[in-house]
Amino acid sequence: MFSRRFVCVGGVGALVAGLPGCAGQDILPGIATSPETTSTIPVANLTRTISRPDYKAVYNDYPGERFPIAAFDHDQVDPVYLRQSVEFKRAEQPGSIVIDPSSRHLYYVESPGVATRYGVGVGREGFLWSGSAHIQMKRDWPDWVPPREMVERQPEIREKLEPTPRGLGVRGGPKSPLGARAMYLWGDGHDLGYRIHGTTEPETIGTNVSSGCIRMVNQDIAHLYARVSIGTPVTVLG
Repeated sequence: MFSRRFVCVGGVGALVAGLPGCAGQDILPGIATSPETTSTIPVANLTRTISRPDYKAVYNDYPGERFPIAAFDHDQVDPVYLRQSVEFKRAEQPGSIVIDPSSRHLYYVESPGVATRYGVGVGREGFLWSGSAHIQMKRDWPDWVPPREMVERQPEIREKLEPTPRGLGVRGGPKSPLGARAMYLWGDGHDLGYRIHGTTEPETIGTNVSSGCIRMVNQDIAHLYARVSIGTPVTVLG
């Protein structure tokens, strides 16, 4: 079952399920607003680290791309949100994705008891959700087309949009709010309107900033994307 944990005043929460491509408050450069502050992660939500990669290497320039995935200073991100191998005691099968919005982490289950954990940005109040889904589509450097409801809430974004094959939006590339990759979540036979996608704003990782989508730094979404197949089950914890 799919559920939203909060309902926005004025019915905005009821619109979220229909979003064809969500993004956060920081929609496009020049019209950004600050993410919500977040509380300290409960100790119970942390898992024991098994190993960490060489962060200078994994968060360096990413090769072989149509558009640059630029290196960033990983010191600007709390270490708890950097990619690492951790113990994983839930029952999901290897190859599954589990997202814990309360700790702002995404787990890719590697083997029984072990997962790769990534830091993520999640939905702000009114856009939090939980339930089961699966990855129906994957896109490399996807176009972003904002839903009508988002444009109505933030009419200033119209001047940033241009024609794309799916309507007015932002073509895939370094300016797209979906970043280098997007994976599209479906459930109960339809598009839930939520994506796991990239971002060029690593400072938003570990915050409640999006309209329900799960955002990752571009190096992490590219790493996950290469390992995930169509049909991969996704569980978002409530």
